[in-house]
Amino acid sequence: MSEKTLESNGKAFLVLLLPISFLVIFLVSTWRFLLALIVLAIGFRIWQEYQWQQWCQRVNPIFSQLVRENQGKITPMDLAIRGNFPGPTAKRYLDGKASEFGASLLPAPEGGEIYYFITASILGNILDSSEPVRQIASQPVATEARSLLAPPPEPVVEPEHIAETEVELEAELLLPATHQEVKPNLSRQLVFGSLIQSELAKRLNVYSSTVYKRRNDPEFPEWTRSRDPDGIAWSFSERTKEFFPLEESEDKS
Repeated sequence: MSEKTLESNGKAFLVLLLPISFLVIFLVSTWRFLLALIVLAIGFRIWQEYQWQQWCQRVNPIFSQLVRENQGKITPMDLAIRGNFPGPTAKRYLDGKASEFGASLLPAPEGGEIYYFITASILGNILDSSEPVRQIASQPVATEARSLLAPPPEPVVEPEHIAETEVELEAELLLPATHQEVKPNLSRQLVFGSLIQSELAKRLNVYSSTVYKRRNDPEFPEWTRSRDPDGIAWSFSERTKEFFPLEESEDKS
């Protein structure tokens, strides 16, 4: 190896050695300060997280109230206006709640996003309002005699062009009276003081969809009285989604 090559390799080593030496000297002389700076940064981060959790605890009642008032739909602006704090803070809070409860993000008509939190009461209303309306299919009338104790035929979805009132009349005419089977079971059905929709429909000898469509009518009590084997009038409770005898519901009110 020539002398010139050795000289060039020595210079290259010195170029690398000098910065490394300065870095080692700097770390040795300032390691206490750097360690204190790292500990301070970690402590500050923990303090910020603690402050955020405390703030969220104060905002939670406002959030719960908005969920009840808006049927689960909240925007960052709604929360910011109600809580009187900045919009980015409200969005950060809602992002955390959406991740915690699995909320859906819906596009707002005017832009932005709507956070949709589905609660048990909201889900119950959705399922109740989406109950399918059953109708009788237009089929030839069977010529065979059917037993009075036989269950009513399973309803089939009717084409949309048939009027709803005509279908209800046809359904009620096709159902024979089975009051003898229902009447002895009233005391057992009213163990909890109320009936669900399917139980009341069986008692009135009509389809469940007929009760569902008539339950909010003003004439519903008189209609149930005319079909009840004991002449009992029934009323519908929106709160419990159950049916109560009219005299009992009046005593409760």
